[in-house]
Amino acid sequence: MDETIDYKNTINLLETPFPMRGDLAKREPSMLEKWYSENRYQKLRTLYAGRDKFILHDGPPYANGDLHLGHAVNKTLKDIVIRSKTIAGFDAPFVPGWDCHGLPIELNVEKIIGKSKNSSSKEFNDECRKYANLQIEQQKKGFIRLGVLGDWENPYLTMGYKIEANIVRALGEIYKNGFLFRGAKPVHWCIECASALAEAEVEYQNKVSPAIYVKFKINNHSLEQLKNIFAIDIDQVYAIIWTTTPWTLPANQAICVGEEIDYSLVKVDDAYFIIATDLVEAVLVNDKDASLKYELVAKQKGKALEGIKFNHPFYERIVPMILGEHVAVDTGTGLVHTAPAHGIEDYQVGLKYNLDLHNPVGEDGTFIKGTPVFAGLTVWQANAEVIEILEQKDRLLAGHKLEHSYPHCWRHKTPLIFRTTEQWFIGMDKPNLINDKSLRVLAKEAITKVKFTPEVGRARLEAMLNSKPDWCISRQRNWGVPMTFFIHKETRELHPDSYSILQQIAELIETGGIDAWFNVEMTAKSLNITDAENYIKMANTLDVWFDSGTTHFSVLEQRPDLRWPADLYLEGSDQHRGWFQSSLLTGCAIQGGAPYRQLLTHGFVVDAKGRKMSKSLGNGIEPQEIIRKYGADILRLWVASADYANELSISDEILKRNVESYRRIRNTLRFLLANLADFKKETDSLPIVELVEVDKYALIMLKNIQNKVTNQLYPNYQFHFIVQELVKFCSEDLGGFYLDMLKDRLYTSKTDGHARRSAQTVLFYIAESLLLMLSPILCFTADEAWEVLHNNSEDSTLYHSYPLIPEIENELAIVSKWKQIKEFREIVLKELENQRMVGTIGSSLQAELVINADKTLFAILESLGSDLKFAYMVSNVILQHSENNAVTVLVSGKGKCERCWHYIETNEKHICNRCISNVEGNGEARIYA
Repeated sequence: MDETIDYKNTINLLETPFPMRGDLAKREPSMLEKWYSENRYQKLRTLYAGRDKFILHDGPPYANGDLHLGHAVNKTLKDIVIRSKTIAGFDAPFVPGWDCHGLPIELNVEKIIGKSKNSSSKEFNDECRKYANLQIEQQKKGFIRLGVLGDWENPYLTMGYKIEANIVRALGEIYKNGFLFRGAKPVHWCIECASALAEAEVEYQNKVSPAIYVKFKINNHSLEQLKNIFAIDIDQVYAIIWTTTPWTLPANQAICVGEEIDYSLVKVDDAYFIIATDLVEAVLVNDKDASLKYELVAKQKGKALEGIKFNHPFYERIVPMILGEHVAVDTGTGLVHTAPAHGIEDYQVGLKYNLDLHNPVGEDGTFIKGTPVFAGLTVWQANAEVIEILEQKDRLLAGHKLEHSYPHCWRHKTPLIFRTTEQWFIGMDKPNLINDKSLRVLAKEAITKVKFTPEVGRARLEAMLNSKPDWCISRQRNWGVPMTFFIHKETRELHPDSYSILQQIAELIETGGIDAWFNVEMTAKSLNITDAENYIKMANTLDVWFDSGTTHFSVLEQRPDLRWPADLYLEGSDQHRGWFQSSLLTGCAIQGGAPYRQLLTHGFVVDAKGRKMSKSLGNGIEPQEIIRKYGADILRLWVASADYANELSISDEILKRNVESYRRIRNTLRFLLANLADFKKETDSLPIVELVEVDKYALIMLKNIQNKVTNQLYPNYQFHFIVQELVKFCSEDLGGFYLDMLKDRLYTSKTDGHARRSAQTVLFYIAESLLLMLSPILCFTADEAWEVLHNNSEDSTLYHSYPLIPEIENELAIVSKWKQIKEFREIVLKELENQRMVGTIGSSLQAELVINADKTLFAILESLGSDLKFAYMVSNVILQHSENNAVTVLVSGKGKCERCWHYIETNEKHICNRCISNVEGNGEARIYA
């Protein structure tokens, strides 16, 4: 060998097309374009046809507005699930969907063409469809950019003609099973919407209301009866009620008291007041607007007062005192003003006592014509008028302003009222016609079979089912699926052939959409239904939660690539009161069970201080902004890193930490790919029994983490633990130990020699497994690296399953041995760093070690023989017996090999014998390290 040879050319320093810098924001779009040009989603469906299915049913986002981080979190979590299930061996199709009907779209279209009453129904609905489609296309681009793999060419839209028809059919099944009924009862009513609202459309905000104490005077015919009850001679007696909705007093029909609550008769000047004993002090003394002196005269239980009659404070109306279970003594007076038309508890107690259900308030929030004193006033205007008339008639004891939590419309952010109207309900406690069970009972039975992640979701859904009132499903809107019933002109009863008529109408809607129903030419007569002249079309549309809540019927049951029930529903935690609940109720009402086997809920996005993101706080971060700056994989890594069971915090600092974690992963992948650039698995792999011992140990570490990630963490949706495990594996087990130790062997051993091929055999297992474990989260990066690893630009991680890691003979002994070598290595590296810091040595190869080892450690280290120095990355090790374990670093006095840089005896060529073997001979022999 020529002495002037450049030994650098004999070192195995290989290049890889996998760059150190990801440049994700720039490179991901071209990767996406390639994926879709290859039609990878459909290729997967063909490739995995016949496998066991895993169905994640997509909860439809509303087709309105740009994507926000909540959308990004939700769809990314779903994509991680779908990809992980695909790699785990399932056929896991993902059909995205959109919720398309309802008020927000109506309002936006009204801004464009005016209110629907000013245009034809078809013209208005056409504009609504057009608007929804524009929103869907915009949102779809955002979801695709996130890397979410799905059937984007064939999503489900609730405004699709076939789905609209199937929503009608779902209504028919619920009707047939006996859950549907018509009723006049109070519901949340939005004056702006001019429509009833479902529970899920109600949010609570603070509102300032007039809080007043009102005096109801005893009716003369009941005075003697009251005297006997309290056993005292009294005259001017008043029942004191408290309300924050004075406008409801015109509809007052009774005063409720608690059966076992104590009530006091108190004297104030010349008058007597009836107030709950526990609240007398609060009402008459502590309230700054009252602050009256009083004398306690007598006490009685509420049940003794039942039937006593009082006079309405300003109408000629007798008001009875009745008993109600809802009466409490935490606020107010313990006597509850009862207007059955304006409150659900009032309504329920009104049914018991057969109270008048008259509702004086119209759908626009004004008092109807003929209402004494208040006709034409809005309910909010009426508040002041009621107070004024109470003052005039000396029926106002006290009043003040109160800020309190109050129901608001979730769209308009305006306060709601309770208003009795004729609506259609799905009954919660109405026995069905199949097995005589109520929907509440069926739903509670169904969720005992559902797995919840996190488990706390079970209690939340159960609590909501316990208190769930009958579900009002009718709406007074235009852009929605119609309730396609015919009702009798006089009795308002449904046509006796309603089920078969619904099937007929569904066929027409499947061809022409909901406009087929709204067409004026569709009548009872045109459909040839019996007794047609006495029946008219119902004008109501369905609650949009019914639309999305029946997608298990209109989508899962209808598409051949899906099935009922779904394996998983995955949405934000607010969907316990929304989609999870509406789907559960309709599933039980139609099929008798839940349409999902598992429920997974995630929290909402907040800033680093735990504050909800808002424009006013200026703390909002848009997903598009993150993708433009860092790339979608960083956004996906942030989602996976967060414990989604709680709120997900985000900030620039948090994103930078994710960038650093990504960098560690990418550097590990680059090292693996570079050192496998000349390796072909089929021809270059070594049998497992021939591997160097530390390579066997690395395989065992790989098998353990792959088993944990694939058999425990992914199946239980513990993504943040997966990120922690894989980042730790890359930075500590690989970067801090195995790969660090391996560099000398990879770079300086004979290119195709046993020592290097042993390492490469294991590196290939690590690369494949690591990429497949990372792929559901870092979908772009993993596929980019996979194509390099396999030198195939058309390949993908999704076309493969996790590699079978070979079993290692004497696994326990190897793990025990190398665990101790690894632990002592930390002590060695720390001492080497100390000597480097003070300038004693430069690189670790300049050092020799004197290791004092106890009996156990000595035997382990001695077993490595001459390979021990490679384990600790030094040029020589002197091993000595001792009672305690310790290490001393010495500066080597030998010369430096120009090729491997070990300090060792060299020859006239200035390289060591090991390097001569690797360059000119059969390559060095490695057994242990």
